[in-house]
Amino acid sequence: MKKRILIPILAVGILLTTVSFKSDFFEIAKQIEIFTTLYKELNMNYVDEVTPATLMDKAITGMLEDLDPYTVYWNEQEVEDAKINNSGIYTGIGATAQSKKDKIIIVEPYKDYPADKAGLKAGDEIIKIGAISLKDFDDDAGELLKGAPGSTVDVTYVRQGKTATTTITRNAVELKAVPYYKLMDGNVGYIVLSQFNRKTTQETKAALVDLKNQGASKIILDLRGNPGGLLNEAINVVNLFVPKGEVITTTKSVVEKYNQTYKTQSEPVDIEIPLVVLVNGRSASASEIVSGGLQDLDRAVIVGARSFGKGLVQRPKKLTYGTQLKVTISRYYTPSGRCIQALDYWHRDENGDPVRKDAKEYNEFKTKGGRTVYDGGGILPDVQLESAVYSPITTALLKDNAIFDYATKYYYSHQLSDYNNFKFTDADFKDFMKFLKENNFEYETETEKKFAEGLRLSEDDDLNKEISASYGQLMAAIDTAKDKAVLEKKIEIESLLTDEILKRYFYREGLYNYQITHNPEILEAVAVLNDVGRYNKILKR
Repeated sequence: MKKRILIPILAVGILLTTVSFKSDFFEIAKQIEIFTTLYKELNMNYVDEVTPATLMDKAITGMLEDLDPYTVYWNEQEVEDAKINNSGIYTGIGATAQSKKDKIIIVEPYKDYPADKAGLKAGDEIIKIGAISLKDFDDDAGELLKGAPGSTVDVTYVRQGKTATTTITRNAVELKAVPYYKLMDGNVGYIVLSQFNRKTTQETKAALVDLKNQGASKIILDLRGNPGGLLNEAINVVNLFVPKGEVITTTKSVVEKYNQTYKTQSEPVDIEIPLVVLVNGRSASASEIVSGGLQDLDRAVIVGARSFGKGLVQRPKKLTYGTQLKVTISRYYTPSGRCIQALDYWHRDENGDPVRKDAKEYNEFKTKGGRTVYDGGGILPDVQLESAVYSPITTALLKDNAIFDYATKYYYSHQLSDYNNFKFTDADFKDFMKFLKENNFEYETETEKKFAEGLRLSEDDDLNKEISASYGQLMAAIDTAKDKAVLEKKIEIESLLTDEILKRYFYREGLYNYQITHNPEILEAVAVLNDVGRYNKILKR
């Protein structure tokens, strides 16, 4: 009887699955055939000459743009770049740079690497590489700077309005996951973790062991500005501080094989040493797995500002001709069960922008020790500091390069030989405000966007003449309010200006040396660690 009932049920299930599979397969095949014939006819018949590769790149971009920004297509060169980022070693000029349409701007030359030895400085604008003028070069000009170790390349650059030429000798460049660590106050170990590549756990463990040997009995792990990287490295970093066998994160997907639980696999270095983790709005992905895991396990106090909120996991998938698709395969969840993804890319507003989850809709979760934590908007620190925040106005200043450009101006108009006595003064901040005015810094608020849309609609209704004067008054009032907003965010803006300026004079090492005695977040972390009662109270011990 059981067999007579079970067999038909199984048969129906298999039939439905097969029908569903065939239906999906037919729909995919149908759409591919439509696209292929359209692509062929367009290339053969369009009135002007078209480049097949350009058309295809735009088609791929269009297909992916309504998904999340982490699902992207990589050409052959971008695949190699990803390998370099994960390894931390490459051959080049040893500088971060920003490519513009007709120039490459040096953002940060690394100390004693080729660009630095050639005399290039942050803010220099490369306009010519070898015999090639970048204004006439349509491809990625950064590729022209790459080459074999020991090879040379002449570059022409503009600095403060003057043109000069220098020769760069390319060499191997190693980007450390832990660029700095130091023993502070005799017993506080400070570790900067800047990225999650294949050497992250190895370098972090080495720094931790060395600091303990020097006498460290407390640790600060600085993840501020760390954009993330390899998931397994994040799990292994947490493993340095928690026992073997602890669940650090789980991933959930519509694809069954991507539903996984990640546990610590090794014996830890120290499960008792007091620990503070620093995060801010630029701490993302793997940084949030580390900080969220340590918070949920009540293993560390988190200090700073709310992290970025990236709760999505990507995996590269090989395509033909050396290309790849980096595709979002799952969401990850911290040990308490929360997903900290802040933006909902699958639901968008009328402007097409992803919806940010409202704080009122956050869900409560409990840490291992019973503390309340929340999902939906990044990792919220246990101790929040204004100096670590990235408000909309500050983000706009960074995006517009206003802070970077002012630091360049400051560098060429001020002498500075000792970072210990540096102070960004009120007079300096007034000069920064003047700089914004002179350079027409524009920051469009959501209010402005809505009013601008209303003005466009009024044109359709033939009402724009009647309301244009009032609109002008509204914009003037908003400009005044924006100036006030900059002043209100003075603390966080000053912090970013200080960091950018000090890097110009003393490289990152000098910046870190300055921060361990001056930075508000680091000082607060030390204060928490030195107050045993407060530390235990935060963790409810």
